[in-house]
Amino acid sequence: MPSNATTSSGLQRLIAQLAPLLIVCALVFALPLLLNNDFLLNKVARYLVLGILTVSLGLSWGFGGILNLGQAMSFGLGSYAMAMALKLKTVPVHTGASGLPDFMVWNNVAHLPWFWEPFRSLTFAIAAGLLVPALVAAALGWFMFRGRVTGVYVSIITLATMVVINLVIIDQQSYTGGFNGITDLAQLEIFGVAFDAYGRATYYLVATCVLLSLLVAFAFTKSRAGLIVQAIRDHESRVRYFGYDVALYQIFVFALSAAIAGLAGMLYTVVMEFASPTFLGVQISLSVVVWCAVGGRQSLVGAFLGAVLVAGMQGALSESAAFLETWTLVMGALFVLVVLFLPKGLAGLAQVVLRWIVQRRQASSRGVAQGVGQTEGST
Repeated sequence: MPSNATTSSGLQRLIAQLAPLLIVCALVFALPLLLNNDFLLNKVARYLVLGILTVSLGLSWGFGGILNLGQAMSFGLGSYAMAMALKLKTVPVHTGASGLPDFMVWNNVAHLPWFWEPFRSLTFAIAAGLLVPALVAAALGWFMFRGRVTGVYVSIITLATMVVINLVIIDQQSYTGGFNGITDLAQLEIFGVAFDAYGRATYYLVATCVLLSLLVAFAFTKSRAGLIVQAIRDHESRVRYFGYDVALYQIFVFALSAAIAGLAGMLYTVVMEFASPTFLGVQISLSVVVWCAVGGRQSLVGAFLGAVLVAGMQGALSESAAFLETWTLVMGALFVLVVLFLPKGLAGLAQVVLRWIVQRRQASSRGVAQGVGQTEGST
């Protein structure tokens, strides 16, 4: 049985690891008290959603060692699930048989397709936004990890799968809206509460999901399964030698990451008020990798803050007249500098600074203690 001292030390370590997460979430919830501009509140909400998406990649890449270059696939599937439900609740400009969405009327679709019917239920849409990305990721992971595909090949396969799904959505314009995506959506309404994209209710919905996503990811990393996943990341062959089903754990973390990304996609549709095939694009998928690397892929809070800070900088620079033509160059230079000089990202830098402060305080305390001892000895 572990001693009380060991238990107390473990609890203190857990609280110390959980404290940054709770502090960041507290700041997120307090932010509306400082912002009276609804447009800025909506913009911040978008960055928070991208933070959730980056946390999902940090879970699979930083803790599972699985670099998924197609993370936007799960994000886009979640986005379309929510958009389909909200589209069926709006009053289209052009109404066909059974209240068809406008783009179906324009493409001469006579009846609502069977796979659209369940999305009349918002509950089904939310469940689909979580489960469909997770199931697609689990199926893809089963083929990859059972076949012992590793490293760059996993990245290539996930990227290619995302591109294929993106092309299918664009090609099936009659059922998905094609290049235009799904627009003119109704507001999300849950238990009588309407979530306007520019309202505080929507912001707090996003903030609550930020807290839940970080807590779920944190709990997984501290669980037995999470520790095994991290051991697989470091020494896969050794873990397999001990008799663990390595592929099963990899599939699970891959699917959990996809489910969190699907949640982010649903929130993004609510905040942006549309769904687009660009949400499954290569650009956003690679951007998530950059945000995760800048923040620190082995830190959930670091990945989240990396996304919020870098996406915020991208938005500010792209809207600035001084950097209108060169903001992509600035962001590229920033990424190169971080990779070269901060391989563990901003989270790694924060850990180094914190360790230095603690060491200085300990050295100062020892110096004071020695001085007191010498004084007492001389007297």
